Amino acid sequence: MIENIFDTHAHYADRAFDGDRSEVLAELPGKGVRLVMLAASGMRDSEENSRISQQYGYIYSAAGIHPECVEEACSGYTERLRCIIAANPKIKAVGEIGLDYHYENYDREKQITAFRQQLELAAELDMPVIIHSRDAFEDTLSILKEYRPKGIVHCFSGSAEIAREIIKLGMYIGFTGVITFSNAKKAVKALAEVPLDRLLMETDCPYMAPEPLRGRRCDSSMIAYTAAKAAEIKGVTTRELLDMTFKNGLEVYGITI
Repeated sequence: MIENIFDTHAHYADRAFDGDRSEVLAELPGKGVRLVMLAASGMRDSEENSRISQQYGYIYSAAGIHPECVEEACSGYTERLRCIIAANPKIKAVGEIGLDYHYENYDREKQITAFRQQLELAAELDMPVIIHSRDAFEDTLSILKEYRPKGIVHCFSGSAEIAREIIKLGMYIGFTGVITFSNAKKAVKALAEVPLDRLLMETDCPYMAPEPLRGRRCDSSMIAYTAAKAAEIKGVTTRELLDMTFKNGLEVYGITI
């Protein structure tokens, strides 16, 4: 049986799990899932993630404002995040934060401001960050080089060249079930460039279920398929890859078990 899965980026506060969240989370440890990190999209997620992580021993959480939710980055929001983080020692990261230029109507300047503010918060708290970047790698990389945070660029969709630049900053890179898709040539090339000691496995569930489960609601147990593909690319066994990415997850999030 596949075991030692650390899903380093999941969204179990998402409403897609409202009908059966407790059942799903109760079953995951029996499916080889050892640890899960919950990433936040906004204040609601940050608070709900904290509650979930306090309820389940194997789950940890993060708090932050996603660039698509940047309207929540209003006066006093960093202090509110600081309070959420301080209230729960199982909150281990600020995120997900970053830049998303996918749609023309997104407020890029507001995103950049919130990104910088949350990077500063993470530095003050000595916490890693979870970075979201979509169609915005030039600005994302420039800001990361300025702040040089510890943390992860999650759901990586950039080129092999950008992956090398992120690795030079000492950061980790997370890959989802996208690497199993037949059209994921860029992601596969990028993964090939990432050293095993900087690689993480994630789902971004409920999204991006891997082949052969594509189109279904994703959950952390499906990393088994993603890890098998990543192991093939890296020339190791699935067990070796899961053991290494588990260790990497502990290191980047500062988790002791």
